This record gives sequence, C-alpha cells and structure tokens, in this order.
Amino acid sequence: MFKKSLLISGATLLATTIAAPAYAQVDDEIIVTATKRTQTLQETPVAVTVTSSDTIEKAQILDVKDLQSVVPTFRVSQLQNTANTTLTIRGFGNGGNNYGIEPAVGLFIDGVYRSRAAAQISDLPALERVEVLSGPQSTLFGKNASAGVVSIVTEKPQFETQGYVEGGYGNYNQNYAKGYITGAVAENVAVSLGGGYQKRDGYFDNTGGGGDELNNVDRFNLRGQILWEPTDALSVRLIGDLSDLSENCCGTGVAIEGPLGAGQPTAGQVIASLGGQQPSANNQFSYQTFTNSETLNQITDSGFSGQIDYDFGNMTLTSITAIRKTDSSFVSDSDFNSLDLLADTNQENILDTFTQEIRLSSNGGNRLEWMIGGYYFDETIEQESGLIYGEDLRSYLDILSGGQLGGIEQILGFAPGTFFADETAIIENSRQEDKAYSAFGTLDFNVTDRLTLTVGGNYTNDEKNVSASAVNGDVFSNLDFQGADGVQVVSTTVFLNGQAPIPGVLPGGIPSFMAAFGLPPTPENINLIASGGAGMAAQAAFGQYNAGVQAFSQAAVSNPATNPLAPLFALQFQPQFVDFPNSVEEGRTQDDDFTYTLKAAYEVSDNLNVYGSYATGFKASSWNLTRDSRPFIEDAAALQAAGLLPNNYVPSTGRNFGTRFSNPETVEVFEIGLKARFERGAINIALFDQTVDNFQSTIFQGTGFVLANAGAQSTQGIEFDSTFTPFDPLTLTLGAVIQDPVYDSFVGAPGPNGTTVDLSGEKPAGINEIALTASATYTHQFENGMSAYIRGNYQYEDEVQIVDNIAGLTRDTQLFNGSLGFDFDNGVELRFWGRNLFNHETYTSAFPGVVQAGTVNTYPNQPRTYGVAARYSF
Repeated sequence: MFKKSLLISGATLLATTIAAPAYAQVDDEIIVTATKRTQTLQETPVAVTVTSSDTIEKAQILDVKDLQSVVPTFRVSQLQNTANTTLTIRGFGNGGNNYGIEPAVGLFIDGVYRSRAAAQISDLPALERVEVLSGPQSTLFGKNASAGVVSIVTEKPQFETQGYVEGGYGNYNQNYAKGYITGAVAENVAVSLGGGYQKRDGYFDNTGGGGDELNNVDRFNLRGQILWEPTDALSVRLIGDLSDLSENCCGTGVAIEGPLGAGQPTAGQVIASLGGQQPSANNQFSYQTFTNSETLNQITDSGFSGQIDYDFGNMTLTSITAIRKTDSSFVSDSDFNSLDLLADTNQENILDTFTQEIRLSSNGGNRLEWMIGGYYFDETIEQESGLIYGEDLRSYLDILSGGQLGGIEQILGFAPGTFFADETAIIENSRQEDKAYSAFGTLDFNVTDRLTLTVGGNYTNDEKNVSASAVNGDVFSNLDFQGADGVQVVSTTVFLNGQAPIPGVLPGGIPSFMAAFGLPPTPENINLIASGGAGMAAQAAFGQYNAGVQAFSQAAVSNPATNPLAPLFALQFQPQFVDFPNSVEEGRTQDDDFTYTLKAAYEVSDNLNVYGSYATGFKASSWNLTRDSRPFIEDAAALQAAGLLPNNYVPSTGRNFGTRFSNPETVEVFEIGLKARFERGAINIALFDQTVDNFQSTIFQGTGFVLANAGAQSTQGIEFDSTFTPFDPLTLTLGAVIQDPVYDSFVGAPGPNGTTVDLSGEKPAGINEIALTASATYTHQFENGMSAYIRGNYQYEDEVQIVDNIAGLTRDTQLFNGSLGFDFDNGVELRFWGRNLFNHETYTSAFPGVVQAGTVNTYPNQPRTYGVAARYSF
C-alpha cells in the first residue's frame, strides 16, 4: 500500500509541476558534467544533486561526512577507524570495514577514481562543485558505479593571479589554516598550489589509561596543478597531491547491556568483577570511554594524474592517466573497556592503483551526438593484520566458561595457562590483485529539436587474484569439541565424577568411578582395576563401564543440541585459518557483464524538461580480506580429502565454514524525471524503482565479519531538490528522498547473537524512508560595499533500525547547522559557524560487543561544534 500511494503521489507531483507555468530563471545556471558533457543542471537527464563551492564554504563542510547535511540522498558512515568509510546513495552502498569490498558508490575527483572512500574534501582547495548522481552510472564512468557516483570537481589553474588564505578556530581547540594561489608562469602555462592543515582535540574522553582523547582531527594536505594550453585545441592538466592523517579514532559507547546468556550476568558485570570499567548504557552519550591502550589511525595518500584534451573540431579526445598510493594503518583497543582483554587489534594496508581512461566524444551535431571510451583499472592490495590477546582475557573467559579452562587443559594434556595466554598472537597476511577493463559509450539521437533518445552500454571484465595466510596461536579455538577432543573431555569428566544422564542417550545414568568401584579415582586405583589386580570380575566390570562412558560421550558430543560442551563454542572465536590458494581453492574470480542505459528526454519548453530511463549496473565479486574468510561448505569434502581442514572444521554441521567472496551484484533502475526552472526558482524531481540482486552484505557479529549475498534488495520512491527565492535577499532550498526499501529475498542473513535469520520481506536496516535537507540563506548588501549573510540548514531522517543483526536499536537524525558571514570590499571575509547547534544525540552505527554477548556498542554522532573563520581573497 505504501509503495502504491508513494508512486501515485509522486506522479501527481510530476503532473502538477508540468502543468505549472514556467518563467525565465533569474539566477545563473548551474553547470554540471555528470554526463561527461558540459550541460546545465536542467539539461542533464540524470538524478543529480549539485553542491556549489559557495554552499560548501558557507556551510563549513570540511570533509565527505559533512556533505550529507546538504544532500538528502547521500549518507556517510564512519566505522572502526578513519579509513573505514561507507558511502551510500538512496541507502545503497557497501565497503565499510573490509578492504576487499569495493564500494558500490564510486568516488571520482577530477575524473580520477578513488577506489576507497577515505577522501577528505578539506584536502581539495578551490572546489568548484560536488555532483552526487543516483543510480548506476557505468556507461559514463566505467568503474564500479552500481549504486551511484560522487564526482568532485576542482578549479583548473587560472591565468590571472588570484588566491586566498584562511584560518579558523573552534571549540575542542579546533584550529586550521589553508591557502591557495594560482596564476600564469608563461604565456600558455598556469599553475596552482594549495594546502593546509586542520587540528582538533577529541570529543571522546578516555579515562582507561589508553592515551589521548578519541575522535580528534590531525590532517595535512598539499595539492599542486599545472595547466598547459599550447594551442586552442590542446590542453594538458597535471595534478599532484599528498595528504597525511594521524588521528585517534573512533570512540564508542554502550547502548544495550544484556546478559551473556539465559540466567547469566552481563559482560559489564563480569568486567567489573575483574576490576574493569566500560561505558554504561545508562548514559549512552557521555562521550567517555575506558580503553587501556591507544587507538591510532594513520593514512598517507598521494597521487599524480594527467589529463589531455585535444579538440579535432568535430570531436574531442580525452585521456586521464592516474597513479595513486594509499598507506593506512590502525591499532585499536577493540574490546572498548579498561581490562586488557585484547592488547590490540592492528592492520596495515598498502594500496597501489593505476587507472587509464580514454574517450572520444563528438562536439555537437544536428542529429547524432556520441561518446565512446575505454577504461583500465589495475590495483594491488597488500594487507597485514592481527590481534594480540591481553593479560586479562583468560580470567574473563574462564568466568564465561564456568571455570572449565584449567580442567580441560589437564584432561587434554596441555600445560596450565596454555589457553588464551597473555600475548597470544594471530597474524594474517593477504594480497589482492585486481585487473579490470571496460569499453563504454553513449549515443544521443535528436529525433526533433526537443526529443532526444539515448542508448549507452558498458562491457566490464574484472579479474581478481587473492591469497591469504595466517599464523594462529589460539590453541583453544582449534579443539574439536564435537569430535575426539570433546569425547575425551566428556568421558573423563563422566568417568571420574559422574554426570547426570542426558535424556534419550543412556537410560539410568552413569555413576562416578568411586560409586562404581568403591575406590578414589587415582591413577593407581584405575590401573589396579583395569589390569585385573582387583579381580577378574572388577576388570570385566571396568571394561563394560568404560565402554558405556565412551558410548555416552560419543553420543553426547556428536549432537550440538545435547553436547554439554556447546557453551564453549562461543569462546572458540578464532579458529585456525585455511591458507589459500591451495589444491582446492584457486583464490581467483573472473566476472564480466554488459550493462546498458535507455533514455528518452523531452524539452516541454525552454524551462521544463522531462525524461524517462532504464539503467542496469554491475559490481564484480568482492573478497573477504579479514581473518573471517572461511572456505565454502561446498569445498569441505575436497579440502578434507586433501588434508587441509584444521581440527575444528566440522563438515557435517558446517561449523567454521563460511564464504571467501561474494558473487557479483547487479542493479536495475527505472526512473522518470523532471527538471523545471521558474521565475524565482527551480525544482528537479525523480521517481525511481531500484533493485539490487545479490547485494554484497558484510555484517560484524561480535568476533568477526560475515560476508554474504542478499538475494534481492529493492526500493521505490521519489527524490527531489528545489530552490526558491521569494524575494531577492532570501533563498530557500528543500531536498528529500522518500522511499520504501525492502529485502525481497535474504535467506540465511546474519541475525542477533550469531544466528541466521530470514529477512525476506523485511525493511533493510540503515535505510531511511524519509530523508530531507532544507536551508534558508538571507543576504544583505550595505552601501559601503560590505555584504552579509545568515544561513540555516536542517537535516532530518526518520527513525530506522541501525544494523540488521541488532534488533530494537534505532537512530534518527535532526541536525541544525548555521552560519553568519560578512564580506568586506577589501577581500576580507569573516564567518561564524555552528554544526549540530541543538546538540541532537543519535548514532552513526552500532555493532555487537567484541567477545561480549548481549552488549551492543555504538558510535555516537558528533556533538555540537562551532567556531569562527577568516579569509582574505586576492
């Protein structure tokens, strides 16, 4: 019913808008390059939201995360560290905490693809605009744009000398400075140079002894360009950039403190009994944490690109070549409390990328306009990661085990203190080589002066070669409590102490050795009875007794539902890794697909355009580059025959099997759009019906990441953005996306507490049904040449479940940002700004507590920030 009413109301809105009279636009037209051609926003038959440099400056947008406050279809989630950033458009996107998963939302800066999304807008001086395109764009951008594109455009070097210097100060001791200068160095050569730094103390206090505050800012960037235009036909643009980030991120709170299991205490209570502290769910927004070791992020990102444009007259050749390198590392106290459970979790990534795009496009034409291109992508990821157990882990897990760790060590012949010993290390190494190429193009047929039909296509071939290995010192997790190890533990326990019978296994129960033979169960007495020293009758009884114990134990452990050791399974959270490639798993995927776009655009009048389109998208297989990469159950028999399965992999139950990679995801989108300009405003509307098959889902389950394909995920809705100037000094904007997302099919989805559930027919977590942004800007021109403005911006998102595997935890967004600025005629600008002025409290994401069943950790949003900035332009 919601979908039907949504589409009807959207169609009514379209019809109403078409019927309204159109007038000439008073303000300057917004120019975009979303279709790889320079067009006005009204002429572009794509659902695209454009944020100008003026808005970015006035709204104090300093990085990609801030951009979502002015673009309702766009959302950014930052997870465990600064580099783990997920971009979504219309709620669709992935990538997050796993370097092996390429984002579904493609990020391009000056035409260069950034394969991971940790880019900061503050690193980009002299921004022109940011274009956010909804839906698949592979026929235009070539590489992994199945959910949409964020295209950031910066200013080319200018031949007239100009620039600026800017500095600012804010709360949490924020201070920053940046500058930019451009000008000619020869008759046909212009250059530009920009750079800056930004620092801010953290807003998360750390009282656990683990170093400074968390969620601080410490960034530096430098960017230079050369523009050479030797002739009117040839233009060469070279760009080099370097940025460095060193921060402590990210602070967490606790939203839910549930019991570890039925009738058991909470993890927090166990931690407290050992003298530890963790955040309390009673004060979820205290912005206080208790980590006992440092949480450090380091990112060094650099690159060089060259763009060549040559105008042949009737066509233009464009080549963009880029080399990029990103080194990132983090060390984290991932148990998020003051006990030394995990001494640290660490990861280091080296990302080397080479891209080459070449395209040839027509320069107008009476009837036909066209563009053809090719794209090559070559990327290598080298990753070393690991974790080290802390000195308190054994004590904590021994309580969770009911005090059984020492007894199991003795029964199985391990030295005391072997299990979960201090400084036990798990170290993994992985490497991924990704080579992909695409051929793409579009053809526009101008049927009449007002009707244009467009067809576009893209063929992509993507090959990934992946290897991974690990050294795992966790002995306990390699015990097979469903096999021989379990039989030995249970039989010894029953043999020595007796045990209540498990109904349906052995009637009558089994007595203890003492009850059966009247002697204490010492090695001497056991040997006496077994050897016949106490008589043949006792020896025969011992044989029958021992056989019964063994049969009882074998029957007990073979069934997980009756296995008395089953509660220990949860403590085996780091099973041995199966290295690959191996004789069964080749560590390689090769995917290819042809995607296409069909579109019709009609110019109803000079100020009103409508269009309809059907587009498909594709994203190749993604690999799980974490320690949670597990063999597929289909390979169990072959791996077992080859002797490659570790002790604790159980093919009969699927225990410790999982996925190495997720299959390709494909997208299809139906869209009807309208672009209209009026005497004092403009509105852009798009109705859409979007479906993603095999959506690549990755969810953290408390001890590891589950990578799985959702069968199908879809949404229907409407998005729009509008500008209205009721009178000249006042400009109003309103943008929104209203939609109805659903999992059409997701059987076996990760559920609460490590379970699997069927989410088919359910609403996906994290996708709002309503998201909107609104702003009002009032300007005033004084007679002395000074001007002033005041601006307010409101961002709203309705309540939604945060992640699929945590029931009952929701977030909503109601943020108000504001700024007040003065521009003097001598080039000086003064700006006062504030973000989240009313200090709205919500979450950006959440996850099950690490080795803390029943506990849910959250990432609280950034609290109120404010400051002042001054700029001098020349």
